[in-house]
Amino acid sequence: MDQQRSMQFMQIAFQYLPEAKALLEKSGVELDMSMAQPVMDLLIKVMNEAYELGKQDAQN
Repeated sequence: MDQQRSMQFMQIAFQYLPEAKALLEKSGVELDMSMAQPVMDLLIKVMNEAYELGKQDAQN
């Protein structure tokens, strides 16, 4: 996994964290950073996989 790309994805994810937090709290789920980190890690994996799929499509 490219470290620079992962950092960029993390920055994107943090941009949307307030929106995600609001949605969860509206549903009665409180979000703190200890809970958010595993979700952010999963999101980074998803974003990397989507990136690789797009890269493969572009090469074909």
